[in-house]
Amino acid sequence: MKYTPRMPEDNVNVSSVSPLREFFTLTAALLAAVVLAYLLLGLAVDLIIPRLSTDVEKRMGEIFVRSFDNGGAETDENLPVQALLDDLQSRCAKLPYRFRVILHEHDTVNAMAFPGGNIVVFSGLLSKVTSENELAFVLAHELGHYAHRDHLRGFGRALVFMTISALVFGPDSGVSKMLGNALSITELSFSRKQETRADEFAVNLLHCAYGHVGGSTDFFEKITRSREPGVFGHFFATHPENLHRMAHIEQFARSKGYETKPLKSLPKIRLRPSGQ
Repeated sequence: MKYTPRMPEDNVNVSSVSPLREFFTLTAALLAAVVLAYLLLGLAVDLIIPRLSTDVEKRMGEIFVRSFDNGGAETDENLPVQALLDDLQSRCAKLPYRFRVILHEHDTVNAMAFPGGNIVVFSGLLSKVTSENELAFVLAHELGHYAHRDHLRGFGRALVFMTISALVFGPDSGVSKMLGNALSITELSFSRKQETRADEFAVNLLHCAYGHVGGSTDFFEKITRSREPGVFGHFFATHPENLHRMAHIEQFARSKGYETKPLKSLPKIRLRPSGQ
């Protein structure tokens, strides 16, 4: 009897499915699980984070602003920006925070609201403003985010995303660090609805402080004329969006019966390195 070698009909050690197909299936399942977890945790964040006490916020803020504080400028209540913010807070914006300005040396034309009443203002922004009213609108816009607690929603989602990436890829992996760096920018941006509400808050605050709304659209006009839109942060998005926001600010001011009057000049602001 002649022996004819052949493969067994069933082999539990060899899958009938393509390994490549299994890889893509498992990868898709993992991504779906990550996305679902992010959406569910993000929903929980939207419900819980805005209800945090200001004390908890302050502790959170100290963690996030540390990198800006180390390389920034010495913050002093006598500095014009801090004094202007204090004036807006005491007279017109009754918010449960003790706001602190952190002036940071960087070409970015931006200001950012961090938890706990910490507002980072970049030197690039200060180099662009030409009136006190203009700077007051920028600060009032950030105060508007605090009034609606927008800053907490953004940071809450950032924390969720970084936690998930650390669990999936490891806390010290290059992917987690890359996602964390990207998230520090993207999750600080706000939706158009949130920006519109902050703009309206700023218009009301400007009128409360000066009795008119002169300077409320000056910054948007500068950005629209600028040939270097890339240096501007989340506060000022694309040119068409700026035009839309200017039109809305003007329409909102008219609906309130607010007038436009001459602007107050802004004293020269110089950043002083920390420790000096």
